[in-house]
Amino acid sequence: MEKRMHQQGILRDVVGLTFKHLNPLYLKNNPVMFVVFIGACLTAAIFLRDYYTNTTSHEPLWFTASISFWLWFTLLFANGAEAIAEGKGKAHASSLKSLAKEIIARRVLDNDREENIPANELRRDDVVRVSAGDFIPSDGEIIEGIAAIDESAITGESAPVIRESDSDRSSVTAGTRVISNALVIRVVSNPGESFLDRMVTLVQGAKRQRTPNEIALEILLIGLTLIFLIVCLTLVPFGLYSGSKLSITVIASLLVCLIPTTIGGLVSAIGISGIERALQKNLLAMSGKAVETAGDIDVLLLDKTGTITLGNRMPVELIPFEGVDINTIAKAAQISSFEDKTPEGKSILEFIQTTYGNFIDDTSFDKIKFIPFSAETRMSGCDIEHVPYRKGACDTILAFVTKLEGSAPSDFKRVVEKIALQGGTPIAISVGNKILGIMHLKDIIKPGIKERFLRLRAMGVRTVMITGDNPLTARTIAEEVGVDTYLAEATPEKKMDFIKAEQAKGFLVAMTGDGTNDAPALAQADLGIAMNSGTLAAKEAANMVDLDSNPTKILEVIEIGKQLLITRGCLTTFSVANDVAKYFAIIPALFIVTIPELSVLNIMGLASPFSAVLSAVIFNALIIVALIPLALRGVKYRPVGAKSLLARSLLIYGVGGVIAPFIGIKLIDMLLAQTGLI
Repeated sequence: MEKRMHQQGILRDVVGLTFKHLNPLYLKNNPVMFVVFIGACLTAAIFLRDYYTNTTSHEPLWFTASISFWLWFTLLFANGAEAIAEGKGKAHASSLKSLAKEIIARRVLDNDREENIPANELRRDDVVRVSAGDFIPSDGEIIEGIAAIDESAITGESAPVIRESDSDRSSVTAGTRVISNALVIRVVSNPGESFLDRMVTLVQGAKRQRTPNEIALEILLIGLTLIFLIVCLTLVPFGLYSGSKLSITVIASLLVCLIPTTIGGLVSAIGISGIERALQKNLLAMSGKAVETAGDIDVLLLDKTGTITLGNRMPVELIPFEGVDINTIAKAAQISSFEDKTPEGKSILEFIQTTYGNFIDDTSFDKIKFIPFSAETRMSGCDIEHVPYRKGACDTILAFVTKLEGSAPSDFKRVVEKIALQGGTPIAISVGNKILGIMHLKDIIKPGIKERFLRLRAMGVRTVMITGDNPLTARTIAEEVGVDTYLAEATPEKKMDFIKAEQAKGFLVAMTGDGTNDAPALAQADLGIAMNSGTLAAKEAANMVDLDSNPTKILEVIEIGKQLLITRGCLTTFSVANDVAKYFAIIPALFIVTIPELSVLNIMGLASPFSAVLSAVIFNALIIVALIPLALRGVKYRPVGAKSLLARSLLIYGVGGVIAPFIGIKLIDMLLAQTGLI
C-alpha cells in the first residue's frame, strides 16, 4: 500500500510538472519547443476562429482541429519526458533526504551541557553528540571518538563501516545510524546545504545548470530551426506562384515537423536522467557538467592504497641490519608509529604489539615529543630526550640521517630493492643518525582490478597509479595490475604538477581521493571524485562524491558520463535524419495537385496534401513518445573505439532516422485514408 501511494505521488508530480512547463516563460529556455508552443496556439486560435465565424475559405475543421491536437500532444509529451526524469530523481533524492527528518539532535553547549533540538535547526559549526542507536542529525566531521556506522539507508550496503576522528574516514552523513560507541560531531552544513539537499536541487530541471555540450547543442538546434523557418517561409511565395495556397496551419505544421523537435523535446530529459542514473549508483554530482565531463575523461589518476590494493598495507616482517637486536628495532618502530594515524601506521602498531609485545610505558609520555605522519614529510616519529626516532619512506629516512651525519648500512640498497621487486613497500626505521632496519609492508591487489583497467583502456582512458612508494615498488605493482603509468613518491605538489602537465597537453583529467592532502589535486582535476567517508576538505574540493566510498567505482562514473553523451548524440543524429526524411516525404505531396510533375517524387504515394501534413504531424508526436524510454534509460554503452562507435551510431540512428519516417508516415496515411476524411 505504501509503495502504491508513493507511485501515485510521483505520478501526480509528473502530471503537475508537465502542465507547469507549458508556461511560456519556462518554454523560452527551449527554443525548439517554444516554436511548437507557438504553432499549437496559432492552430488552436485558427480552429476557434473558423468554428465560430463559419467561413468557407479555410481547411476542413477536422483537419485544423487534428493538427492543433497533435501539436499540443507533442508539447505535452516532450514536457512529460522531462517531468518523468525530474520525478524519478526527486523521488530518489527525497527518500534519502527524508532520513534526516524528525531527528532530534543533542547539541553540545559551551558549558558542555546538552540541549535537544530538531535536526533542521542545526547550523554550521554546531557540535552534537550521538550515541549507539542514534541517527546522525546532519552532515558532519567527527572531532572525537570512533564508532561503527550503519549507512545502509544511503548506500544499500548492510555491513557497517568504521568512522573515526583524526583520519581520512572522519566524515558522516545525515540519516545514518550509530551502531556502537559514541561520537562528537561538528556540523559542516546549514539547513538546505547538505549533500542530500544538493541532490534535490540538482534534479530539478528548472534549476539545473546547462552543460557546455547542452549549450552547444542548443546553438545547433536554434540554427536548424532558423534554417527550416526560412525554408517554410519561402514556400509561401512559391505556393502563391504555383497556385497552391499554403495556409498558416499548413506552414506551422510543416515547420514543427521539420525542426528537430525529437531531440528538442528530449534533451532536458536526457541530461536529468544521466544525473539520476549517477544518483542510483550513489554518486552525488555537484553539477550536470561533472557527469558529462566523466564521459570525456582522457586520463585517470587513482591512489594505489584502497583503490588498487585492499586498503591497509600489512607488515609481514622486520629486517634488522647487522648488529641490531630485533627488539630494539621493534621498539623504535612502535614508538615512531604511535602518532601515525594512517591505516599503515595502525597496522604496524598492531603487528608489533602482537609479534613482539608492548614497548611504550604510558607514564613516560610526558618525556616524549610525538611527531605525526604527514604526506609532505612522508615519515612519523618522536623525540625522546633529544634523540630522534623516525619511521618512513626509505629515501626520506636516508636523507634525514644524512643530515645528522649518519650513513646507510652497507646492505641498505639491496634490502630495499629486494622488497620493492617483490611488489612490497620498504619502510626504514632509524634512531638518531643510524638506520636500524627495514619493515616489509605487503600490498594485496584487489581481485578483478586488472580487468577494470583493461575496460578503461578500451574506453580510451589512460590510467595513472599514484603512490608514495619508491619507483621500484610502484613499477612492480603497476606492471602487475596493468596501469599505463605511475607516479611514485607522490606528494600533493607532485600530484598537482602532474595534473597541470596533462591538462596543458589538452587532456581532461579525473582523480579520486579521500584525504585532506588530496584536496588541491581534486580541485585542480577536471573531474574530482571524493569518498563520502573522507575528509570535509576533500569533499568540498571535488565535484562528485561517492556515497559508497568505493574508489573503484570510477569505471561506472565514466560509463555513466559516456552513456549520457552517446544518448544525446544518437538521438540528435536520429532527429536530424528524421527531419531530412520528412522534408522529402511531405513537400512533393503538398504541390502535387498544382504541379503534377512532382508526382514522380511522391514515392510514398500519400493520399492527399491534408493526409501528408497530418500524417507527418502525428508521426512527429508519436516518435517522441516512443523514444522517451530510451532517453530515460540511455543508449547502452559499449567500450569500443570512437570510429566503431560513430559507425554504429550512424548505421542505427542515422539510417534508422531516415527510414523510420517513410514507414511511419505511410502507415499513418493509410489509417487516415480508411477514415474517409481525406
